[in-house]
Amino acid sequence: MNNPSHGFVTPDGRRIGGPVLEVRNITLRFGGVVALSNISFDVLEGEIRAIIGPNGAGKSSMLNVINGFYHPQEGEVWYRGAKREPLKPYQIAHQGVARTFQNIALFKGMTTLDNIMSGRLTKMKAGMLSQALWFGKAEAEEVAHREAVEKIIDFLEIQGIRKTPVGRLPYGLQKRVELGRALAADPSLLLLDEPMAGMNVEEKEDMCRFILDVNDEFGTTIALIEHDMGVVMDIADRVVVLDYGRKIGDGPPDEVRRNQDVIDAYLGVSHD
Repeated sequence: MNNPSHGFVTPDGRRIGGPVLEVRNITLRFGGVVALSNISFDVLEGEIRAIIGPNGAGKSSMLNVINGFYHPQEGEVWYRGAKREPLKPYQIAHQGVARTFQNIALFKGMTTLDNIMSGRLTKMKAGMLSQALWFGKAEAEEVAHREAVEKIIDFLEIQGIRKTPVGRLPYGLQKRVELGRALAADPSLLLLDEPMAGMNVEEKEDMCRFILDVNDEFGTTIALIEHDMGVVMDIADRVVVLDYGRKIGDGPPDEVRRNQDVIDAYLGVSHD
C-alpha cells in the first residue's frame, strides 16, 4: 500500500481512488479548551475510513467540522480537490455529504417510510405551490423519490416496518432507519458517528454487512467513528487514531494495531 493517497487496490480487489476529502492542520477550540490540535488526514474515493480513539478524543468534533456544524479556528477542509469555504450543513449536504449521529436523530412519531423520505429533501426541486397542490412536476418528483426510498427499504431489509412509527422500533432497527435516511440523500461521502453503539452482537453483524454492502454496491465512500476495535479491524481500509485532540496513528488496520501510542491510549497508560 505504497503512496496510499494516490489510491490503492485492497486485498479483496476493490480499487481505491484519490482523495475525496482532506483535512489540513485543523485546530478547533471552545474557549480555552482545544478539542482538535493540528489534525491532518484524507479520505480516499471508495474506501472505508475509520476514525477511532478513547472517549473525549475529538472524533465527533472532527465529523462536525467535516459536515459544517463546527468551523475550525485554524486549518483547511478540501473537498474534491477544492478548498472549501465555511458552509452551513445543508449546503454541504447538497455537495453529496450525508451524516448519521451518535444519538439517534429520527422523527419518532413518523413512520420508517416518512423518515427515510425526509432524506430526499435535498433532491426535491418542485416549488412550494406545486407541492401543495401536488400536480405536474411535484407529483412526478414525489413518485420518483418514493421509488428510490422503496429501494433503500428493500436494501436494508426493513419492508415489514415501513409503516411503523420509528418510536415503536427497537434500538437496532432505529439505527438501520437512520442509515436509510442518510442513504436517501444519495451521498458520495457518508459520515457515520458510532453506527453500532449500543447494539448486541447480532445487530452489529447486520450493520457491518450493510456498511460493507453500501460501500461495495453503491460505491459510497464512508468515514465512520466506531469504538468496537474488532469491527474497525474487520471492515476499515485505513484507520486514523485521535487522543486528546491529537493524531497519534494513521494507516492500515494492522499497522495501527501495532502502534505503541495507540496501545497506550486504549490501555489507559498515564500521559506525562
